[in-house]
Amino acid sequence: MKLLKILAAALFAVSLMASTGQAQVKVGVYLPLTGQNAFGGQLELDGINLAAGTLPEVLGQKVELVVMDNKSDKVESANAVRRLIENDKVVAIIGTYGSSLALAGGEVAEASKIPVVGTSCTNPLVTQGKTYYFRACFIDPYQGAGAATYAVKNLSAKKAALLTDVSNDYAVGLSEFFKRSFLALGGEIVAELKYNSGDQDFTAQLTEIISKAPDVMFMPAYFAEGGIIMKQARELGATFRIMGGDAMDNPETVSIAGEAAEGFIHTSFPYDSNMPDMNAEAKAFTEAWKKANPDKEPNVNAALGYASYVMVLDAITRAGSADPAAITTALAATKDLNTPLGLLTLDKDHNPQMPVGIIEIKDGKRAYLGEITPE
Repeated sequence: MKLLKILAAALFAVSLMASTGQAQVKVGVYLPLTGQNAFGGQLELDGINLAAGTLPEVLGQKVELVVMDNKSDKVESANAVRRLIENDKVVAIIGTYGSSLALAGGEVAEASKIPVVGTSCTNPLVTQGKTYYFRACFIDPYQGAGAATYAVKNLSAKKAALLTDVSNDYAVGLSEFFKRSFLALGGEIVAELKYNSGDQDFTAQLTEIISKAPDVMFMPAYFAEGGIIMKQARELGATFRIMGGDAMDNPETVSIAGEAAEGFIHTSFPYDSNMPDMNAEAKAFTEAWKKANPDKEPNVNAALGYASYVMVLDAITRAGSADPAAITTALAATKDLNTPLGLLTLDKDHNPQMPVGIIEIKDGKRAYLGEITPE
């Protein structure tokens, strides 16, 4: 009898905690913390953790982050989302870096009706036709058009070559969108060469591209292969400008490419610690980052992770509930939310509207050139 009374008291205490708002709100995170994309995933996790430290509660309840490593693998991504939903009972999920990984995880979340906010998964298919997937980043058609516009308008490029990782959804999509916009702007695509993730020798592709004498080569690679491609291109005597996408926005790019990275241009999201006219939320993020990480510069991936966390908490707050369905409805109505990337409003396809940032490697360092509006 005494044991039954103790159990009854314990159950009442748990019920009281829930009713008075003292229970924890579980938010899942799935990112590539090992494997090919680990560097980007870790940067985004740093931003998420910074936001969680700044905003540790919602609706009077403590936020508990449950972090899963998707190991830069599609199958592991799906499994990570499944574990977060089935085992950890999260009410929302943040992630992931990498469109291929998001596409795999998104199918599980969609079937389970759990909302997800993508950090830097830019392929339009990630949210297209989805009810439960949202994102903090722009999409590749916009990014590709931005890169093409910059190539034509600012670099006076008339001929372009493409070098694409055909095993990666992000790279394939971004190449196609660059091509479409470059042609629409009156440019000519003189070569389209391919490779696969993990390749180390690009001599054959680069030799053919050099023979076509393009003004610019667009390669939407990840930094590991991208750095190698730049080195081999310069060793072969390439003089054309090399451009890439946001996946090259990584300190390791220069470490791998060395002097070959000089003059490299890539698109990015509209945040930089040295950007002019920084908004209040970007300033707050930058100051918080420097305080927490005095030996490490703030970066755009961390800003995306931070913004994704803010999006989730904002939705829960506006919904007045940690119910996944209510969070989903609130996320879809996100409008004029202050983030380090500017005011964020989601369109009908769950994609934010924001300008495209342009980065150039100058004297071995990342320089924010400004923003461009795609044509």
